[in-house]
Amino acid sequence: MNTDEELKEVTKLCRDVFSKKTFDYGASWRIMRPESITDQIYIKANRIRSLQVKGESLVGEGIVPEFIGIVNYGLMGIIQLKLGYSETVDLEPEKVVALYDEQLNKALELLAAKNHDYDEAWRMMRVSSYVDLILMKIQRTKQIENHHGKTLISEGIDANYMDMVNYSLFALIKLVCEAES
Repeated sequence: MNTDEELKEVTKLCRDVFSKKTFDYGASWRIMRPESITDQIYIKANRIRSLQVKGESLVGEGIVPEFIGIVNYGLMGIIQLKLGYSETVDLEPEKVVALYDEQLNKALELLAAKNHDYDEAWRMMRVSSYVDLILMKIQRTKQIENHHGKTLISEGIDANYMDMVNYSLFALIKLVCEAES
């Protein structure tokens, strides 16, 4: 497989989970403020790191669903930054999935550009490094949130969410696609 095919495979997994949860729950996440989404991503990334360190899961779920969750919450976070949070579930499932697809495509465009410039250096990295980078991005995001979104020189919250999505996609390729070959 090549990177484009692998990305299609793992984004299909993420989108499928998102679509099914949207069917089950609607757009209930629309009530979440971006800070709460950041905390949800933290919970997922911290669980991955905990499982990596401990070497076992007592709940029985592995780390792949957590990386899928980071992708999906990261894209939800970007949507929330653009639309603002809502006091009610204000979007129909079809609209929610269309917004998701729009942000996923932007993430994939950014990933392709960075992948070109960095010459697929991510392939030489360990999954544990992606987790550490995601946790670092979460800390940066929390700091920016504490400053009400203002930065002096750094990228904003949306760029940090986008990086978390992309690191998670890299991890999913390593865990799903490379494990199959």
